[in-house]
Amino acid sequence: MKKQTTLMARIWADLKVINVNDHIEKKNGLSYLSWAWAWSTLMDHYPETYYQFQEIDRPNGTVQVEVVVTIHEGDEVASRTMWLPVMDYKNKSIVNPTTRDISDTRMRCLVKCLAMFGLGHYIYAGEDIPGSEKSAKVDMITDKQLKELVDLCKATGADQAVWANHYGVTQLSELPSEVYEQMYNALRGHLESAERSAAQESVVSENGL
Repeated sequence: MKKQTTLMARIWADLKVINVNDHIEKKNGLSYLSWAWAWSTLMDHYPETYYQFQEIDRPNGTVQVEVVVTIHEGDEVASRTMWLPVMDYKNKSIVNPTTRDISDTRMRCLVKCLAMFGLGHYIYAGEDIPGSEKSAKVDMITDKQLKELVDLCKATGADQAVWANHYGVTQLSELPSEVYEQMYNALRGHLESAERSAAQESVVSENGL
């Protein structure tokens, strides 16, 4: 039976384990994650995603940027909002910012919002590596869970090595138990979709259409 989890929970479990360290830039003692890499990574996992920006002008001449990121998966929708003032290199609010100032802040705000979904969240928590990597002991999936995932990979034609790499491990037996349900549901979804398509094609074929 398919394990029931919310889309938001699956996204968090999926993204929080990704190590983003190789894509961090340092500036004035602060860490910045490449927005291009962050967005590309999100698209690899959840391509049905879009964002919308809004600028709010304050009476003192400063500007606040807000972004809403919405992720779709089937009939489910997950959305988060984040905000950030337009700031200079000293992280002080800029009065009457230029369009370049606003543009740069937009992308920083987007990355910050993606962190709320789990991608690079540990950067904002002041940690050097994802929690799953720094844990002294990580609970691994059971032999039964491993067999279920392997069987689903075979049934769907999924590449086990690709899935293992997706979760930052060399083989499925090394998967942490916390991501089992996320992978199980994803593979089950692919299998059920394939079965529905096959059934529809069979009906068409029988009707001679």
